[in-house]
Amino acid sequence: MVEKAVAPDTCFERLIDLVQTLRSDRGCPWDQAQTPEKIKVYLIEEAYEVLDAIESGTHEEVCAELGDLLFHIVFLAVIFEEIGAFSIKDVVRAITEKMIRRHPHVFGKVRLSNVDEVKAQWQKIKTAEAQDKEMARKSFLDAVPRKLPALMRAYRLGERASGVGFDWPDVGSVLVKVDEELREFKAVLKKGDAQKSAEEFGDLLFTMVNLSRFIRVHPETALTAAISKFISRFQSVEETLRKQGRSLDSASIEEMDRIWEECKTDEGTESPPPEVNT
Repeated sequence: MVEKAVAPDTCFERLIDLVQTLRSDRGCPWDQAQTPEKIKVYLIEEAYEVLDAIESGTHEEVCAELGDLLFHIVFLAVIFEEIGAFSIKDVVRAITEKMIRRHPHVFGKVRLSNVDEVKAQWQKIKTAEAQDKEMARKSFLDAVPRKLPALMRAYRLGERASGVGFDWPDVGSVLVKVDEELREFKAVLKKGDAQKSAEEFGDLLFTMVNLSRFIRVHPETALTAAISKFISRFQSVEETLRKQGRSLDSASIEEMDRIWEECKTDEGTESPPPEVNT
């Protein structure tokens, strides 16, 4: 275990010292037993809790969740330092140098005038940095982590393919593809082929994710907003029935649809209610 000889004098050093103490012989048995393989699950959970706090929490909750995430990042770095791989200082140094390198329009003499130029420059620098890594990869797309959630992975794959020119020319072309995939999905759905239906549905979803790139809306963000809206409206249906002394089980689909429509009117929106199989 890594031992620290001097008392820390900054908040960040105190955190590092705390983790090192937890991992030391005089520390906590649970923390001592952790490995990168074990801790990665908690890292993912903490990242999602940060997202939840950003979406619906207070500033204090975001601060707390960011702290939890930072703790796990430092924890992982300390584990790797123990085996002589790298330290948290190496992590901080590397990301600082990378951000300086990828922002020549801020820290260098390059002049860029808009976001599109910045993104193009970023991709160009990133591609140059990755040349050695690319040689070791079987595919250009291997740079996209396989463990990403499906929507995010689809988005990143589309971005990466677009970076080498493999993309639709404009949003209209993507919409044509969406219509094509929807027709194919409807066709196999009528045939009752479950496997083919799943395949075509996946194609449709993938195309919709690519459409989101063209309209500059991240699919995760859009879907999260839609989920929140659905939950809010459904809870309004529940609350309306509760005030009537009734439960969801006692209401017909027609009654719930009517309340749903009233919720839409109150919101000032015109989106359709969810389709329910009866």
